[in-house]
Amino acid sequence: MFRPNALKKRLLSGGRAIGCWTVLGSPPVVELLAYTGFDYLLLDQEHGFGDPTTLMSSLQAMAATPHCTAVVRVPSNDPNYLKRVLDAGAEGVMVPNVETAEDARAIVAACRYPPKGRRGSALGSARASDYGINAPRYKETAADELLIVCQIESPKAVENIPAIAAVDGVDVLFIGPHDLSGSVGQLGNFKHPDVAPLIARAEESICKAGKPMGTVPHPGVRWSEMFERGYHMINAGSDVGRLRDGALADVKEFRAKYG
Repeated sequence: MFRPNALKKRLLSGGRAIGCWTVLGSPPVVELLAYTGFDYLLLDQEHGFGDPTTLMSSLQAMAATPHCTAVVRVPSNDPNYLKRVLDAGAEGVMVPNVETAEDARAIVAACRYPPKGRRGSALGSARASDYGINAPRYKETAADELLIVCQIESPKAVENIPAIAAVDGVDVLFIGPHDLSGSVGQLGNFKHPDVAPLIARAEESICKAGKPMGTVPHPGVRWSEMFERGYHMINAGSDVGRLRDGALADVKEFRAKYG
């Protein structure tokens, strides 16, 4: 169902958005989370289950929730994978480990039809164009409606934030704190002297570039505090985390009382 991108409009107008990471690839779980009122769901195909074929069912499950935008994280900067995800109807894409302006330009080119890009055309049959029913409108407006999110996950990427942010078509820079810390040998150690200044530098550079900034809450820091630090797009938890933590809490309480 091709529709205006509520998330992109919200972010580019200076608003904040809260979403949820989904890795299970379960359409009923995606549907439930979409109904709760999140601004977006991040359908993870880098570490999560599924591929562009199974993604279709999750996108269909979200179609009845007009204000929850479907953002798909692809495994890498692969134009063929991006093409399939876009044809399936993704409303936003997140690409991991974007390190240079050249990387960013390649992503944008893969997401746009010629002459502004190199995306192959399946306008007459793709779900994205409502199976061809709205092909002319999709062709003309798809680039404007698509949200492109680039992940910053290495010192090289941090160094190149100004150049990446300047690429036409890049909408959000999303700091991946875990992989960023891991890139300097301190995975998950966000207070380490090699990590904390790196994250702070990334934050400062993105804010200076005037781009919306995204991330996940750091351990011990709530999503509300991340917004106060200048972030605009926050993934507040995941389908796995919500299911796991709720179950563990109940079992812990039960064992404490009844053994």
